[in-house]
Amino acid sequence: MLAGESSAIRQVLALAEHVAVTDTTVLILGETGTGKELLATYIHEESARRARTMVRVNCAAVPESLLESELFGREKGAFTGASDRQVGRFELADRSTIFLDEIGDLPANAQVKLLRALEERQIERLGNPKPIHVDTRIITATHRDLEAAVTEGKFREDLFYRLNVFPIRMPALRERAEDIPSLVWRYVTGFAKSFGKRVETITSDTMATLQRYPWPGNVRELRNVLERAMINARDGELRIELPHPLLRDQRRSDRLEDVEKEHVRRVLDVTRWRIRGPNGAADRLGLKPTTLESRMAKLGLTRPAAVAS
Repeated sequence: MLAGESSAIRQVLALAEHVAVTDTTVLILGETGTGKELLATYIHEESARRARTMVRVNCAAVPESLLESELFGREKGAFTGASDRQVGRFELADRSTIFLDEIGDLPANAQVKLLRALEERQIERLGNPKPIHVDTRIITATHRDLEAAVTEGKFREDLFYRLNVFPIRMPALRERAEDIPSLVWRYVTGFAKSFGKRVETITSDTMATLQRYPWPGNVRELRNVLERAMINARDGELRIELPHPLLRDQRRSDRLEDVEKEHVRRVLDVTRWRIRGPNGAADRLGLKPTTLESRMAKLGLTRPAAVAS
């Protein structure tokens, strides 16, 4: 279940609720470990298709030679080693939802067939040209920049536009640090029950440290860190050892300009480089927007191309 009270996660949930009641194709974007599959599950469970199981496929985990038959099925004898007929995942997801994770890793031949499935709601099993109609709602996810992949010729432009009907971006954990305390207690409570241990308090210093840490692995990394801490917990005390990125932070330059530049960049990342408005970067830093823009120019900070305006 998706958890959090931050404005970032509440916006995501609102978008999910709006699109769930439709059959619109959804593209979920976000870094590894942000909970993209959880969001896909939430959309399915809020939809009219919830009575049937959502079918899940990790496009990066299936060998390229088998992916087409995995998605669309095959007839007996379709290729060497195909000793029996196989129903594909799209057929299994008829009148339900199919979730295609890591869609950015889909090979070119499978991209062509997926495009047809999206356009015509028909598939063909390998070894049988007879089209099969499927009523399947499609949700995809990726941590890759698909627009860049299109530009580089690694992803079909027509398929991208078919998938990008209703994009939802999952925020990184560092962009919703205010959700960390509730996430921590949710995981700690679960692990305490599993391990037969009890943790009644977590110090404010520990929680503040968790909120300062950049979490490159996002919610998945947080869960792993807490699981290790719970395994080692003694006498109701939770000692949390953070991974290496914090050590890298400690070795950074102590020059005032470098410290200022890193701090401003981190605030800009958290706000998705939004300078103006309530809770924008200028507001968080206690500066006028024009003053912040001047400081950014002096520090050489420019908006990354991958960040939407």
